[in-house]
Amino acid sequence: MTSLLVIIVLVLLAVALWQLTKIFDLTQVGANPDKSEVATDVDNNIQGYLNFGFLAFIYIFFIYGLFKWGPLVLHTPASEHGLEVDRLMNITWVLIFIVQAITQALLHYFAFKYRGTKDTKALFFADNNKLEAIWSGIPAVVLAGLILYGLYAWTNIMFVDEDEDTIVIEIYAQQFNWKARYSGEDNVLGKANVRLIEGVNSLGVDMADPYSQDDIVVTELHIPKGKKIHFKMRSQDVLHSAYFPYFRAQMNCVPGMVTEFAFTPVLTTDEYRELPYMIKKVANINDLRAKKSLLLVAKGETALDPYTFDYLLLCNKICGASHYNMQMKVIVDTPEDYKKWVSEQALLVSQVKEAKAAPAGVEGGVKLDSTKTNDTTAVVKMAMK
Repeated sequence: MTSLLVIIVLVLLAVALWQLTKIFDLTQVGANPDKSEVATDVDNNIQGYLNFGFLAFIYIFFIYGLFKWGPLVLHTPASEHGLEVDRLMNITWVLIFIVQAITQALLHYFAFKYRGTKDTKALFFADNNKLEAIWSGIPAVVLAGLILYGLYAWTNIMFVDEDEDTIVIEIYAQQFNWKARYSGEDNVLGKANVRLIEGVNSLGVDMADPYSQDDIVVTELHIPKGKKIHFKMRSQDVLHSAYFPYFRAQMNCVPGMVTEFAFTPVLTTDEYRELPYMIKKVANINDLRAKKSLLLVAKGETALDPYTFDYLLLCNKICGASHYNMQMKVIVDTPEDYKKWVSEQALLVSQVKEAKAAPAGVEGGVKLDSTKTNDTTAVVKMAMK
């Protein structure tokens, strides 16, 4: 509602300004006999200097944004391939900034230098082969270099050797949460199909498949440091995008197909928390949360909990109303802690057997009283008598 009111106010303000300009024009009737609407030398000079003013605004705002929001960008990558991704991104940014600075300066300078003057006719060039070759060839060479470097980096990142020692984990997306399925000791995921989803088997795993017998399903992702993780991704409903920002990894989760991505974590969660920049960032966030908590407590509301850094798996596609809250905690353990954690997890096959073995009179964990009428239809019939 607030946004709507702001939009209405801005529209009304624009209409009011437009009406004021019309009133101003009416007050100038007879004062300016020149109604040709052809720009004069004064007009062209004003426009030329305004060009320089706009150029200064672009550069000032750019420098301000660099210092104001520069620290908000992702810092140290937590995956092996992250350095390559950051290097490619930084090269691209530097080229964009250099080209933008030069071209904008030339554009506004020439707009001023060759502004219109009285009795001056523009000189027309049909074509200039040398200029065409320069402004077409240079961008083509630079873009070709970026594309080739990008393809090289992407090929290295996406390549997974079939004989390589990896851990296979399935990432399962659904509105609006994530689940992870571990392939167990055989390192092979059992077959799955959405038609098999029932009860605790929320991923539709085929329990008749021998490879499913050691699968583990969890809602918190644990992965070991220094080991390549081969993720296989599925979606139950709509298009999602599995985004691991600190690992510089992202892959779409497409209904009806399996997509893949692999990376090797290089920093445990505890190690990343101890990085100087992260300590400073967390301290700053908690300072802001403390100030906000004072206001909340003064209003009788609950104070905010202190923030602790964790890796997160996010959805980077607008997949519905709760898209913003679709996330899963990711914990990078030491190899020893990871093995300990896996050994403590219950197998999916055991959970399914327990659910099937539950008493017939139990629904949702609460035993129903067979002496009472639970049939809604029977209750309605009794009421009608």
